[in-house]
Amino acid sequence: MNSIDTIIFDLGGVLIDWNPEYVYLDVFQGDRDKMQAFFDTVCTHDWNENQDAGYPLAKATEERIALFPEHEELIKMFYGRWEDMLGEAIEGTVAILKKLIDNKDYKVVALTNWSHETFPIALERFEFLHWFEGIIVSGEEKTRKPFKDIYELTLSRFDIEANRAVFIDDNLRNIIAAKDMGINTILFKDPENLAADLKALNIQL
Repeated sequence: MNSIDTIIFDLGGVLIDWNPEYVYLDVFQGDRDKMQAFFDTVCTHDWNENQDAGYPLAKATEERIALFPEHEELIKMFYGRWEDMLGEAIEGTVAILKKLIDNKDYKVVALTNWSHETFPIALERFEFLHWFEGIIVSGEEKTRKPFKDIYELTLSRFDIEANRAVFIDDNLRNIIAAKDMGINTILFKDPENLAADLKALNIQL
């Protein structure tokens, strides 16, 4: 294996905690079953991912209300209270990121599934997002992981050789897609495991 010279970070779930439960668990008065039923049928993961690929939040909300008018107030909360779903930085990973940036031996970029309408909120809140050489935001590119074109775009925009890069993501589906592109991968579990996995690839922290 060629030596690694580029680290590609996912953001949500790796460096930043985001979870709609922070809003809806309270709304559903702690009833996880009711909350999960709402996520499974109304504001679903697939629906939210469509907005990550650039679909307008207002239009998506209107269309969902048309399908589920009885849940209008709950649907409006999804993006209306999106900022309340944004948790804290995952500090252990931020510490690893800083070491890699300070090392200066590596190109460090990010590839995230994120709506271009909400990403500016994260940019304002988290200073470390400004440390990257560049960030590919799916909503700005009108595509998302795990589609091949967003990986190709990342490689070309930052002049990355796939076999000399490692991609870190907490979603196995996205990891498999990156592997298919010839990119080395780490499935993120927690900062401690990430540090060990990076060292196993001879990446200096």
